[in-house]
Amino acid sequence: MDEIIRVIAKNAPVKAMAITGRSLTERARQIHKTLPVVTAALGRSLMACSMMGDQLKGEGASVTLRIKGDGPMGSLTAVADTEGNVRGYVQNPAVLLPARADGKLDVGGAVGRSGTLTVIKDLDMKEPYVGMVPLVSGEIAEDVTEYFAVSEQIPTACALGVLVDTDQSVLRAGGYLIQLLPGAGDDVIDKVEAGVKALGPVTAALMEEGMDAEGLLRRALAEFDLEILERRPVEYKCYCSRERVAQALISMGPEELHSLIEEQGGAELTCQFCDEVYHFTGEELSQLLKKAGG
Repeated sequence: MDEIIRVIAKNAPVKAMAITGRSLTERARQIHKTLPVVTAALGRSLMACSMMGDQLKGEGASVTLRIKGDGPMGSLTAVADTEGNVRGYVQNPAVLLPARADGKLDVGGAVGRSGTLTVIKDLDMKEPYVGMVPLVSGEIAEDVTEYFAVSEQIPTACALGVLVDTDQSVLRAGGYLIQLLPGAGDDVIDKVEAGVKALGPVTAALMEEGMDAEGLLRRALAEFDLEILERRPVEYKCYCSRERVAQALISMGPEELHSLIEEQGGAELTCQFCDEVYHFTGEELSQLLKKAGG
């Protein structure tokens, strides 16, 4: 079961969270039929977005993480609720690239190293908060770190990893966000940096040592006395429904609905996030047209 754990250091101005996301990444792979390098990119983004969502307060709030690079994968979108449940999609799921020199999947090559990372926080107010930073590497964790440093002025250590099996399924996936609170001195920074270095790559720790989310944080923050604030399950979760799709059709306006009825005699819409297909007959569209004032 995938989960998020959130902790705070009792003896230092440090907060952190970690996630295990094998199931949600595998679900995304099955829905979108991604090849390995895109599976890794999408999985990393989903887990980062999930942790950002879990940080939000307020019912009905959500966060959208959008990555637009100049690589062959195109744009990538992930959306999470306040419980860390997440969904996403990618423009081109069928990217095939050679591995990097170190044998790892070339996520940066698929995403591209020139482009933007945008975070949109919808806090159920009039205007959402929007923060945008240039991509640093396209490897996603470094780009998320840059976002927090520039847009939110929070010194952050972020690591994300997805390990794909020989049959292209997801073997392991996880990550963490470690953030310094105001008042953190050089001694605290040194301890965090040493702990992160000692932990090493996330996928190696998850694979070789069988760590869970709590284990990742206890290893990375071994010098600190941690208090667990929250532990909750998370999943790949889409909120689409026939009612929501119908509302989307109504919002197109009478003219567009008239065109659909006359030219196609019906409509077939596919959810970008879960590939669910919704069929509407001409008669059903006529009913929606009345609601749209047509």
